[in-house]
Amino acid sequence: MSTVIEQPVEARLVAAAPRMPNIPATLHYDRRDPFAVRMTFPAPATLENVEVCWTFSRELLIAGMHEPEGHGDVRVRPYGYDRTVLEFHAPEGTAVIHVRSGELRRFLEATGELVPVGLEHLHLDLDHDLAELLRGTR
Repeated sequence: MSTVIEQPVEARLVAAAPRMPNIPATLHYDRRDPFAVRMTFPAPATLENVEVCWTFSRELLIAGMHEPEGHGDVRVRPYGYDRTVLEFHAPEGTAVIHVRSGELRRFLEATGELVPVGLEHLHLDLDHDLAELLRGTR
């Protein structure tokens, strides 16, 4: 069984430059980092014309589909019948995108099959993570 889930989604850019009404994005989940979701945007959709990847908690995405969540760089809220708004705040500006909630639900269901919500801690390799953290400190 694969430890990684990648799902392309179509995001509708609401605010930010360059103006692109629809942009492809990719949602990424890795069982080795069970609390995190990554969303990657291609270079043409960014101000710097380089691929940009945002990492945020799976819990934020789940909760934000039902009510506004987030107080930092990433915020999520429901919008209308089947849209979810994701806001990405950076020093260069704010990008606001709409994604079909059904696409997000399908992605989250797949992540839940790989690592059930509430059991993320069982997939952490704390010994490896500690060794990585301490490497080179001698």
